[in-house]
Amino acid sequence: MPHFEIHVSDTARARSFYSGLFGWDFEAMEAGEDMEYFLISGPGIEAPLTGGMMPRMGDAPAPGGPVRGCTLIFEVADCDDRYAWALANGGAEALPPTDYPGIGRAAYVEDGEGNIVGVITPAEGGH
Repeated sequence: MPHFEIHVSDTARARSFYSGLFGWDFEAMEAGEDMEYFLISGPGIEAPLTGGMMPRMGDAPAPGGPVRGCTLIFEVADCDDRYAWALANGGAEALPPTDYPGIGRAAYVEDGEGNIVGVITPAEGGH
């Protein structure tokens, strides 16, 4: 079963960011006495994909630095709208909205926690 995890320094701030950006819900999971973990559900996260969020174990990557780990890209109805929302709500530009012929319109933002996340509005008949 595919599962992704988002590692963050401030779980409350990150949950608010992703809830606003994608409409996701977060449910605290009993993960052990010294561990904070949230299961993620909502638009774009359908079986067999599952997601989680947890505090970062170490320093966050430097803003504007190279991608570390994987980059997650989620389908949205309006790439430009979600990109603008992200920038207005604590995100930073990683790659502005760009058209990719036969694929769609995509953008990448830093989430304020050292992670990069992508949004894409697929082209009609695109992948």
